[in-house]
Amino acid sequence: QVQLVESGGGLVQAGDSLRLSCAASSPPFSFYAMAWFRQAPGKEREFIAGVTGTGSTTSYADSVKGRFTISTNKIKTMMYLQMNSLKPEDTAVYYCASKSTKGPFTSWGQGTQVTVSA
Repeated sequence: QVQLVESGGGLVQAGDSLRLSCAASSPPFSFYAMAWFRQAPGKEREFIAGVTGTGSTTSYADSVKGRFTISTNKIKTMMYLQMNSLKPEDTAVYYCASKSTKGPFTSWGQGTQVTVSA
């Protein structure tokens, strides 16, 4: 089972930037895809950004497109989420996730809190 550990969350003001990191314990070639999700209070967890195992393809939710950027290091042991122009509605617990095949994401981190004040 892959172990994922997020870090980098915190309290920022609207308009600020923040970078989240996700450290993975498995060899990089075992990833079919990796992604960031978030869950705001009282809401369901939502997909916000994903990257294929090769790093060749990324995808974003409309709510973060143009403001957030997903990336990995070359050996795919680290994944990042650069968040710019943060808004109060970006406040949530952010999770990284991975999967080794098609289908649902099977490995999840413990989450990191991001709070954006107005």
